[in-house]
Amino acid sequence: MSPRCYGNILIRSQFYINKLNGRAKRTIACFAAQRPTFSHINRYPVCLPHLQGFHPLCSTHTPLGGRQIANMSTRRSARLSAASATSKSTAPPPPAPASRGRKRKAESAALPQEGSNEAVEEKTAVPATPKKRRTRKPANPPPATPTPSNVQLIGEPVTAHETPKPKVAAVRRLADPNATNATLLSPETSRVITRDISPSKAPADQVTTANILEEACKHLINVDERMRPLIEKHHCRIFSPEGLSEEIDPFESLCSGIISQQVSGAAAKAIKQRFIDLFDNDGKFPHPSQVSVCSIERLRTAGLSQRKAEYVQGLAEKFVSGELSAQILADASYDVVLEKLIAVRGLGLWSVEMFACFGLKRMDVFSLGDLGVQRGMAAFVGRDIAKLKNKGGKWKYMSENEMKEISERFAPYRSVFMWYMWRVEETDVSTLE
Repeated sequence: MSPRCYGNILIRSQFYINKLNGRAKRTIACFAAQRPTFSHINRYPVCLPHLQGFHPLCSTHTPLGGRQIANMSTRRSARLSAASATSKSTAPPPPAPASRGRKRKAESAALPQEGSNEAVEEKTAVPATPKKRRTRKPANPPPATPTPSNVQLIGEPVTAHETPKPKVAAVRRLADPNATNATLLSPETSRVITRDISPSKAPADQVTTANILEEACKHLINVDERMRPLIEKHHCRIFSPEGLSEEIDPFESLCSGIISQQVSGAAAKAIKQRFIDLFDNDGKFPHPSQVSVCSIERLRTAGLSQRKAEYVQGLAEKFVSGELSAQILADASYDVVLEKLIAVRGLGLWSVEMFACFGLKRMDVFSLGDLGVQRGMAAFVGRDIAKLKNKGGKWKYMSENEMKEISERFAPYRSVFMWYMWRVEETDVSTLE
């Protein structure tokens, strides 16, 4: 019988015995460690001291010599002791902790060469945790405004793509808080559209573009004295003589409002510039006749979505057919302006209100659906905005009826009152101008 077979018989026999004693796991682990020594089974037929008196080839227990078993256990203990001593002597010393400071150039020259013992030890060293970088905390962002910043495109004046000429003094024109006070241009001919009223035929105390803002501020202070510090601190340029003298193309303003919907201000400017580059118009905004005949696919190459391209083209068709014109927007009442513009696809009530205020420069516009105005009015009447901020609902700061009741006291200059309500909470409305 070969030594391997003899060892297998010994393992199976001992497993059966120890299974009855509940020590099967201990026996298997012990014999697995002794498996390589079975080549000497002829010299040491028994490997464990607790098997004294058992022989695998006999059906009965055969007493074995105590001296032979003692020699076996002694040699086994000697081998284990020698192996543990060898492993302890060959174990490498723990690596020194890595330095956290910056390494100088002189230290880099003294690095050990590859292949040396120092290089090997350095490779096996445990990497140190990298030092955490200190990041600057971002500065407090400006207060968020519910009024999108991209509405600045609506009130953006027409830019001349030629050598700038010296600015002349603003022309004094008659102004009416219930009418359009902006200097409108015809989208097709770039002709200035004005109302057929001459200041020379008006009485001396008639409100003009030179003094309408002054009259509006006086009215606001007379209604509520709390308006005085706001008016003294902030200058409403949009209704100043300079702001009222800026030339506005209504088609460009309305298209800009559609382009800027649901995108950031920077993205809206980029899309608008690509839209202008689609047409050969010397860098100026295209005419409605050019946009109406342009395909939707070409309009989309500027970055417009399918819906926005359809909205812009539909607006151009309204101007080409005569349903909309600069003259109509200059002469019509506010209710007619709302009715005609809301009928255009892509223009909602809030967009039309912002165009009437910042584009047409109408003085008696008030947006009840603007969250910035609602929050400013709540702070204006002395409410705690911090507590109302976590309240749910659309009218969490002030109810719609209450806003309407307070704003009606400031008619016919509610546009100016709305502008100052944005300023109560330091809402950034400079982009709207």
